[in-house]
This record gives sequence, structure tokens and C-alpha cells, in this order.
Amino acid sequence: MIATATRRTARATAPVVFDTRVVTGSGGGPEKTLLNSPRFLEPLGYHMLCGYLHPPGDPGFAEIEKKAARYNAPLIAIPDRGPWDWRVVRDLLRECKRHNVAIWHGHDYKTNALGLLLNRFWPMRMVTTVHGWVTHTARSKAYYRIDRLCLPRYEKVICVSDDLYDICRGASVPAGKCVVIENGIDTEEYTRGKSVAEAKAALGRPSGEMLVGGVGRLSREKGFDILIRAVHTLRQGGLPVRLIVVGEGEERPRLETLIAELGLAEFVTLAGWQSDARGHFEAMDVFCLSSTLEGLPNVLLEAMALEVPCVATRLGGVAKVMTDDADGLLVPPGDQPALTDALRRVLTSAETRDRYRRTARRTIETRYSFAGRMTKMRDLYDQLLGR
Repeated sequence: MIATATRRTARATAPVVFDTRVVTGSGGGPEKTLLNSPRFLEPLGYHMLCGYLHPPGDPGFAEIEKKAARYNAPLIAIPDRGPWDWRVVRDLLRECKRHNVAIWHGHDYKTNALGLLLNRFWPMRMVTTVHGWVTHTARSKAYYRIDRLCLPRYEKVICVSDDLYDICRGASVPAGKCVVIENGIDTEEYTRGKSVAEAKAALGRPSGEMLVGGVGRLSREKGFDILIRAVHTLRQGGLPVRLIVVGEGEERPRLETLIAELGLAEFVTLAGWQSDARGHFEAMDVFCLSSTLEGLPNVLLEAMALEVPCVATRLGGVAKVMTDDADGLLVPPGDQPALTDALRRVLTSAETRDRYRRTARRTIETRYSFAGRMTKMRDLYDQLLGR
């Protein structure tokens, strides 16, 4: 009882950090970081709120609410009806005043722009995290141009990888404002609980199959078409491999057409979105990150933490996380022959897979723990507030 009262008192006096992000549906990789952060940050002296702008009535937002409840993350839902919905500004300002927000932390172009506007009416220290840009349409290109105009006006710009740091410096963000804080993984949560055979059995898959897996949104930059073609080439070469892709997105019809054209319907599974992909990770003989554009993907950290041998494209922060032929194999992005050869090399050597499992897990434990990441965040906030 006394300990609970002490925690409440500490929370009441702790500076409030308001992390904000625009989301449609169940969100993506950044949600794994945002919603897990408050419980790590509170013992370090800060109370964090997770503010999400979302379309009213979006059924996918229920998944965000479930994740927030799971991590005991304070969630503030802001209905967002589009770019000209002035009520978003009113609602956000109300929350800033209500919670006496000390630090605004944006996570995308819109919350970055809104933060600069709100700071005129409620002075806060201004922080943003750059997770990466993915360009699909003329509209999204305009959004990213807005973001690049906003970034130099922030006091601290956090980049999750070195290449994003370089991009931000190129967008006129001063070196003194720009800092790299890489993503981290909760190594207690992401610990392997089943053998590969047990995990396959739990999914109803044959224990003797060779299973390659991919996890991520079904969007063009994830390169799942390249991965499907690589699996087709491996099968043509006599390797009895199957593929499972966990995720959902606008590229599903195109990928389904490709699978049918290659005659792979029996051997490639698009498993759809999963609220928890850990069971699928554990069933994989090899995890493949086939992206052509990334920052530092959480799915790679998750696979490594769960001791899944990895093949990944050398881009963004990937090469800093993985050491080639130590934690896994790295290949050039978009290079299907290289990806095919790397998958073949790992799939045909149990010794190589075992070595990658051990080394990758050790890398995550020593360099990419979530607790370590949040300590760096605390230090940055302390610097801004002069604590």
C-alpha cells in the first residue's frame, strides 16, 4: 500500500512527456516502441502519455487499445477526420493543459507540424523521432516535404539509424540537435519459448518442412515479391522450402497474383496481420528481411532476440545491428540472386543456423535492450529540462 502511494506521488510530480502519432488501423513497428515505453520511463522519473490521432470509427484502432492495456500505457485517443479538422488542435491543446505537458514528442509529419503550432499556446520542450520515410504517392511526398521543414525547428531530432541521421542533417537539422537512439527490444518478453519443431506443430505445419518467413506490412518497399521469387528459384533448384509472410497491406492482390503465376499457391502462405507474431517467428528456419527501404526495423530485432537465423538486406540501420556471417547474412537490397544464394546457404547448414542463433541473441542482449534505450531517452529529456 505504501509502495503504491509512493508511485502515485512520484507520477504526480514527474514531468509529463506527450508522445503523439497518427495511425490508421492497427499501426506498425513504431507502436511496439511507443506503447512499451511508459512502463520503462516511469521508474526513470518521467510520466509518458501515448496520444494517437486516428480516423473515427476505425476498427483497427481496437488493436492499439489492446496493446496499450497490455503494457499499461496511458492512451489518449484523438479523433482525426483529415488534414483540415481543426478540432484536433483543440483536443490536443486541451490534453496538454490538462496534463501539464512538459515535453512534446512527435513521431510523424503531422504531429511534428501540430507540435510547432501548439507550442505557441502551451510552451513545451520539443522532441521528435524520425522512423523513416516511405514514399508511395504524390500526397505522401508533400507530407514528407512538410516534415523536413518542421524538423530543423525542433530542439532534439532522434534518428533510429545512422542513415536517417544523415538525411536529417541534409534537411538542415543542426548537428547539435540531431542524435541517434536506435530501437531496442524487451529481451524478457522476446525470449524463445518453443523449439522450431514445437512452434511448427503449434501452427499445424509439418515439422520436416524448411520454412522461410517474412514479417511486415504488405507494401512495395518490403520487397516481398523479391522474396517470393527467391523461394521459387530455390524450389526449382530442388530445395523443398516453403514461405510464410505475416502482415497485411495494399500489396496483397499483387503478391497473390505473383504466387499464382509462379505456381506457388501450395508453398507460400500470406498469413495476414497477427496481433502477436512470436509463434510464427519461432517456427521459422530462417527469417528474411527483403526490404528495399528501411530505418531500423523492429521485426529484425525481434527475430534476432527469438534466436531465428536471419538473412537481411544491407540498408538503413540493418548493417549496424547485424555483422555479416556472425549474426546472419547481409545482401544488397533488390538483388534477388544474392538473396536466393544467402537463403540457400543458411537453409542447407544446420551448423550455420545454430551459430547465427547464439550470436544474434547475444547481440540483442548486449547492445539493443529496451531498458538501455529508455535510459538514453531519460538522459535526453534530462538535458532539455536541465535536470
